[in-house]
Amino acid sequence: MRRPVALRISAASAAMALAAAVGVTLSMSEASAATGGATGYATQNGGTTGGAGGQTVRATTGTQIHAALCSRAASNTPITIEVEGTINHGNTTKVSGDSCNTAAGVIELKQISNVTLVGVGSGAVFDQLGIHIRESSNIIIQNVTVRNVKKSGSPTSNGGDAIGMESDVRNVWVDHATLLASGGESEGYDGLFDMKDNTQYVTLSYSILRNSGRGGLIGSSESDLSNGYVTFHHNRYENIDSRAPLLRGGTAHAYNNHYVSLNESGINSRAGAKAKVDNNYFEDSKDVLGTFYTDQRGYWQVSGNVFDNVTWSSPGTENYPAGPNPQSNTTVSIPYSYSLDAAACVPDVVSRTAGAGTGLKVSDGNCSAQTPTPTPTTPPTTPTPDPTQPSGTNLSIGAGSDGSSKADGTSYGSVRDGDMSTYWSPSGSTGSVSIKWGSATAVSSVAIREAAGSTGAIGSWRLLNADTGAVLTSGSGADVVTFPQTSLKKITFEITGATGTPKVAEFETYA
Repeated sequence: MRRPVALRISAASAAMALAAAVGVTLSMSEASAATGGATGYATQNGGTTGGAGGQTVRATTGTQIHAALCSRAASNTPITIEVEGTINHGNTTKVSGDSCNTAAGVIELKQISNVTLVGVGSGAVFDQLGIHIRESSNIIIQNVTVRNVKKSGSPTSNGGDAIGMESDVRNVWVDHATLLASGGESEGYDGLFDMKDNTQYVTLSYSILRNSGRGGLIGSSESDLSNGYVTFHHNRYENIDSRAPLLRGGTAHAYNNHYVSLNESGINSRAGAKAKVDNNYFEDSKDVLGTFYTDQRGYWQVSGNVFDNVTWSSPGTENYPAGPNPQSNTTVSIPYSYSLDAAACVPDVVSRTAGAGTGLKVSDGNCSAQTPTPTPTTPPTTPTPDPTQPSGTNLSIGAGSDGSSKADGTSYGSVRDGDMSTYWSPSGSTGSVSIKWGSATAVSSVAIREAAGSTGAIGSWRLLNADTGAVLTSGSGADVVTFPQTSLKKITFEITGATGTPKVAEFETYA
């Protein structure tokens, strides 16, 4: 008997917990950006390479993700952002700059291009925080978990979409992602993977979409028909009520996906859409293919699919199921090469490859999982942050700051805003800036980031426990430094020698 998503969550909670745990136990050696290269329609229209050839940076907060985008020379400068930790509303603020257009409470990839966002280390979890792609191109999102993004209730983000694309988006590859909700629209959730308002050349591969009323759509209405050329392969759709996906116009290619517990409908092709549906495994589901909830018909070409315990409703004026014996009613020409696993082995190979935290394993085309050879890329420039990036949360975000005399036009607060484009400078070649908290805070490492164009200006320095005046450590050149963990209310970075005018963009502190 079919039950609403909200009532079925408890039955799937163990699987969700396991998926979340797997998503945050990946070692650094098991994740690298764009392993194997893009597939499907994302290879067309010039291809999708993300930030290949550009700088690589590390981010542990949403603010740092935005700061990395804003620190680029231009909005199309390639960049790979390695993400580790939990990204949430508390650590995601707006950052300003000429190369970005960000917002608080959402990961905003707006009016930019040539960006890779990849989960590394212990995993990247976007908790109740969506990823919004708007007026952008050549974007890769890989090895991340996005969960429980709401459009109503509290907190809200991204219109309730886990990953949403709109307004002239081109060439996006989302790979090895885990997209989760905890109910349907009545519980405040919308789609897991939505595309609208002229979004084209997209691939979703080796991903999990689970526990949602709506899997995703292509086109927001029957008049939004400028979207399409989307590939879905080796994904697992589980406990989804409908929209797996919903296609309004355009062309989609779905192959080697495992669909489990599609409770109301699955691939809903309507308003002239065309779907090529190859070697998928549909299990314990209802109305997995057809035109539903409209009289504007869509089309499909089917081959090699397995329908395991699938039920079909009777045709009606707004209900045109493809089954119980699905037959093709169109042909779809696919412009790229691809290898098909036999449908019978799809549940097994998808279970070993799909989702975040699987080591980016892929199918070899013969029902076996393998780790692909990394795509050769240009060696990255000197990373920002430094290779010795401290782990954990930057405690300076949300703290206070003060210091010695500052140069005109600069601010103490600029060293704790997560924005590499703003900075503090002393009024001369030496001076000090401090981070302070309302209560004692344990700190054991500090990262000093110099602003663009001033790298190397900082010479000798001391790091002080401002509560006692004790020197925690000293050295020369901006760097990441560690020292015995100290509980204090205020920590001071004192520049005692410099070449030119020092510019401290960020004074990061870590426990």
